[in-house]
Amino acid sequence: MSKIDDIVENFGLLDEWDDRYRYVIELGRELPPMAEADRTETNKVQGCASQVWLTTKVATDGAEGPILTFQGDSDAHIVRGLVAILIALYSGKSARDILATDALALFDRIGLRENLTPQRSNGLRSMVERVRAEAGAALAAA
Repeated sequence: MSKIDDIVENFGLLDEWDDRYRYVIELGRELPPMAEADRTETNKVQGCASQVWLTTKVATDGAEGPILTFQGDSDAHIVRGLVAILIALYSGKSARDILATDALALFDRIGLRENLTPQRSNGLRSMVERVRAEAGAALAAA
């Protein structure tokens, strides 16, 4: 079972929003630390109220085309958890798989998006758009 499958399953076990909120924070705490050198304007995700950084590594030797690996961080606990979920969903996947995966539908399915503030929801959308843009660029360069 993949990490994202574990996350989805765990959300299914949590009935209360407070428990889900705590779980998102816990996921954020599990993110590997991001190097200070990677906290640049270039890596900053635009459109987020909190500061969010995302780095992308592209391996072009994948049989399915370019494979993207992401690392991310945020200065806000909840947003850091959202970053962790996106990394679990997208990191290590081919650019084609990334473009075929609807992250917002997943967030709806686990009941997270309905409980996000409009600002956090917009930030989530910005993070997804950034990941999809990186996948599109990797495919175009392949």
